[in-house]
Amino acid sequence: MRLVSWNVNGLRACLKKGFQESLMGLQPDVICLQETKMERGQAEVELPGYHEYWNSAEKKGYSGTAVFSREMPLSVSYGMGIDHHDHEGRLITLEYPSFWLVDCYTPNAQDGLARIDYRMQWEDDLLEYLQSLDKTKPVVYCGDLNVAHEEIDLKNPKTNRGNAGFSDEERSKMTRLLSSGFADTFRRLHPEETGAYSWWSYRFHAREKNAGWRIDYFIVSDRLMDQVQASSIHPDIFGSDHCPVSLDLIL
Repeated sequence: MRLVSWNVNGLRACLKKGFQESLMGLQPDVICLQETKMERGQAEVELPGYHEYWNSAEKKGYSGTAVFSREMPLSVSYGMGIDHHDHEGRLITLEYPSFWLVDCYTPNAQDGLARIDYRMQWEDDLLEYLQSLDKTKPVVYCGDLNVAHEEIDLKNPKTNRGNAGFSDEERSKMTRLLSSGFADTFRRLHPEETGAYSWWSYRFHAREKNAGWRIDYFIVSDRLMDQVQASSIHPDIFGSDHCPVSLDLIL
């Protein structure tokens, strides 16, 4: 089973940049999108053979997630059931026979860490949510998690230390998640690989120079790791300031 996750930074714009062709080349069974910035029906998304699920922000043109799945899930839920987190369309959970899939667009801490207090609350509540799911069956948690965990996960760690996405606070929350029964699949399989990034600023020709950050993840319950066949990043696919990441699971 191949799962693909992609922050499309506005799906309507991405559709004009080869979205369908790029994704279909990866032959995904499940497609998890973040930052769709639209509601279902606002654009023609031609993915025949997939069931589709949308969680759009109340604020127009902002945030939003969507999942397209060849297999119909057993159940689907939106948000984490906490009102102050559930207005920005950031979370969709699908239940499959042998695992839970959580598609997430994590709130950005913003310039000057203006939203760091909210981000910390989100991380605490999200971990509790993931642990509650994990009690019944293993979890696949994916998306734009808006944090480069270690120095190896971004090109310029020293100059970015303390900035949004590489603050000590955000990194410590990721460390806590990964010590709570969950695994970063890419780093488990590629512990020493450098230059592996999933997001590049549109400024300063960052993508040409591969001056990027790895902030898009597939994280799984530890007990699923022996079923992970591959965890990959696809920097050759354009259409957004992020590239897709994928997970191959043997079920």
